[in-house]
Amino acid sequence: MLAVSSKSARIPRAITQSKRALSDLRVLPSGKPAISYGPPGRSATTGHVATVFGCTSFLGRYLVAKLARAGTHVVIPYRDEDEKRHLRVTGDLGQITSLEWDLRRPDQIEECLRHSDIVYNLVGRDYETKNFTFEDVHVKGAQSIATIAAQAGVERFVHVSHLNAAHESPSAFYRSKAVGEELVKEAFPTATIVRPAIMFGYEDRLLNNMAIWPIWWKLNHMKTKVRPAHVMDVAQALSNTLSMHPMPGTFNLPGPSTLTYEYLLSLVSSVTYNPPSTAPVVPQKIALALAKAAQNIWWPMLSPDEVIRRYIDDAEVPGDWDKFGVTPDEIEEHAITYLRRYRSADNFTRPVVFPASRETPSYELS
Repeated sequence: MLAVSSKSARIPRAITQSKRALSDLRVLPSGKPAISYGPPGRSATTGHVATVFGCTSFLGRYLVAKLARAGTHVVIPYRDEDEKRHLRVTGDLGQITSLEWDLRRPDQIEECLRHSDIVYNLVGRDYETKNFTFEDVHVKGAQSIATIAAQAGVERFVHVSHLNAAHESPSAFYRSKAVGEELVKEAFPTATIVRPAIMFGYEDRLLNNMAIWPIWWKLNHMKTKVRPAHVMDVAQALSNTLSMHPMPGTFNLPGPSTLTYEYLLSLVSSVTYNPPSTAPVVPQKIALALAKAAQNIWWPMLSPDEVIRRYIDDAEVPGDWDKFGVTPDEIEEHAITYLRRYRSADNFTRPVVFPASRETPSYELS
């Protein structure tokens, strides 16, 4: 057996030793200690425990990844075993704890958040089903989670709503979001309400859907104005709340630019090198009738409320990105990343081309 000198044997121990500071220990309002240790990054431990309801959603997967990568222990409540498997590898070994839950089971909600010092509520539905309506998810569900979090002594509560949440909105989706905000504030007065605009990313329902079903984005003659935000920017803003002082109130996170559906369709066409769609503009009444008929199919299709939302402009309110320490990216900066898959083999490596102007895009109606 090879002999190892005592000097060389002490080197690994010396390397792994690190000085501890008083700042590594933080006592939470609940009286529980939060002790951070380890090297910065994935293998670190911040001492914080976060529960992310809606972790399997489009935004949820990126929030979980950012929290876990920073060393936060993340509790991921799930309904379907297959939908949460990809989240297990977002953190180091033992960093991710998965618990099965049901929105109508207060005991399961309490079990998911009783050890957490911050709770994120990202639960939402783009369309109603026979089991869950907008009121069940955005109103009753949000109120239940906020109430149980307050009763359990959770220090921070972050609720994700929508930029267009309004009580007078013609969309039931937006109305339910507004009611849910009010009930969350009543149940958890110091809650942080975050209102992101429609988001784009790998699994989005914006750029991907425009590339596949452009006809449904021609509604309102493509004049609807939206302020798309990058999902990674929104996830980073939510992740930053963990290390910030409590921020009670409502904060808007719109994209940096206001764009029309016409420009976005033109952007998708120019980036993918696919010709503009020649599909006609469907009148609103016909679109609503088709959407209602599509509800008889068991898989998700365009819902009547989504048709109504295609006619509603995003709210023109100032963004609060600076309060979260984030500078949002323009959609053109990431368009090729998410749209290259829709290029043909001949055009796959061709240079990126954008529309000549945002004001006068070259997308032509049939």
